[in-house]
Amino acid sequence: MNESILKIENLSHRYSVQWAIRDINFEINKNGIYGLLGSNGAGKSTTMNIICGVLKQTEGSVSIKGIDMRKDPVQAKRHIGFLPQIPPLHPDLTVEEYLVHCANLRYVPKNDVNKAVDEVTVRCGISHFKKRLIRNLSGGYQQRLGIAQAIIHNPDFVVFDEPTNGLDPNQIVEIRHLIKEIAQERTVILSTHILTEVQATCDHIYMIEQGSLVFSGSVDEFDNYIEPNSLLLSLLANPGTEELRLIPGITGVEELGGSRYRLRFNDTPEIAERIVETSVAKGWRLNEINLEKSSMDSVFAELSKK
Repeated sequence: MNESILKIENLSHRYSVQWAIRDINFEINKNGIYGLLGSNGAGKSTTMNIICGVLKQTEGSVSIKGIDMRKDPVQAKRHIGFLPQIPPLHPDLTVEEYLVHCANLRYVPKNDVNKAVDEVTVRCGISHFKKRLIRNLSGGYQQRLGIAQAIIHNPDFVVFDEPTNGLDPNQIVEIRHLIKEIAQERTVILSTHILTEVQATCDHIYMIEQGSLVFSGSVDEFDNYIEPNSLLLSLLANPGTEELRLIPGITGVEELGGSRYRLRFNDTPEIAERIVETSVAKGWRLNEINLEKSSMDSVFAELSKK
């Protein structure tokens, strides 16, 4: 069995008398991009800060590559790269000076520092800005520099907190591509509240609400969490809403224009086959029929009620 990259067991934390998170358990054994979702105040930031060793938990344990974060935090943190929501940059340093400083902080051997700086600047597309002051970089390149400092010590596990926050659409696409490249060699946790970001980037989702883990699964499983109860129908004929409502199992009909309809149904099995049979019998000339999935927003809202 492969060694866990991240293992969280019975993780709980409270501020004063109120529990922020309670009995959170999950384990990551392979590389990829894992989304950490949650509403404001759900416990997402607390969990992330404990994982990165910024905060000591009240109960439970966090292990990075088999190393207990509480018992040996220095050794555990050697395996972690972290990009906070606001990158920890020093605007009066050049890109090169700052990355040398970060490499020294992360215990990169002195003989390897220059090589490490060269590698991350190339990887993050900022090698042509090595001599530029950080204050003179655009927001997108400052974000790239933030990613570079997170991976300069070649960690096994990287945590990005809202990495595309405040970027324009082109910069967002570029940062997504960069994160996907990084995840080919290491494990990435992406903490965000932007559902389209999760859909475009992540392989797996963990969602925390009211301090508890309410969902763990693939993006497809998240999309299908709410059982679909509607169909999109396109007909060459136009039977009208009343005739469509007569089909057994149909609970509502919405006209979408151009002989297109949204049909809502109950738990009746084989509802699509029943619609096809009715269409053939009545000459409606069925053109298209699709099961309509719930939006990620709808799933998020449903899980938030738990």
